[in-house]
Amino acid sequence: MTAQSVRIAVALPTGETDVSGLWSEAPGADATIVLAHGAGAGMTHPFLEGLSAALSDARFSVLRFVFPYVEAGRRMPGPAAHAVATWTGVQAWLAATGTGSFIAAGKSYGGRMASVATAEGALSPQALVYLGYPLHPPDRPDKPRAEHLPAIAVPQLFVEGENDPFITPRTQFDDVVATCQDARVHWVESANHSFEVKGKRRPADEIGAGLAGVVGEFVRGL
Repeated sequence: MTAQSVRIAVALPTGETDVSGLWSEAPGADATIVLAHGAGAGMTHPFLEGLSAALSDARFSVLRFVFPYVEAGRRMPGPAAHAVATWTGVQAWLAATGTGSFIAAGKSYGGRMASVATAEGALSPQALVYLGYPLHPPDRPDKPRAEHLPAIAVPQLFVEGENDPFITPRTQFDDVVATCQDARVHWVESANHSFEVKGKRRPADEIGAGLAGVVGEFVRGL
């Protein structure tokens, strides 16, 4: 399915702007899933390309978008408030197209920012899907990013690699998930933060496509 290029208005604290998006509307879609990119990659990263295509084939409408720092050609994420405002703009864009219910998903940073926006009340998704939640920077479990998660009432799915340094030690991650109101975890055996498995080299688009079944099953179960 060919994705349609769209523009999404975003009301940043510094003024109005807009960002790029890719909209794949599936005829008779079972649900709409929004996919946000990670901190170091945009919406056309092969991982998201593969995941988006596989979800579209499974009869889900999919919206991808970029955060303002990517739109501006910068490599480092801007303030969290800018990411929250972008998620809010995405929600408004969907509402304008007649899509009132959606699932907010994201790779690492993109998923975490969706959780922040939801906890703050700026975003109202049907559920949240984290593709490698970055609980803390690698080797810095003393700097967790989890204080807002207990405030989220909608279902949350954590898709996590067993060897992800962003959630080590595992006991800390397990304790965080236990504080959530409605959360479940899907473990990818021996995978790292990018869902790569040592000794089993696969293209990123294939890795992304391979997670579509996990995401789709969760969404249909809602």
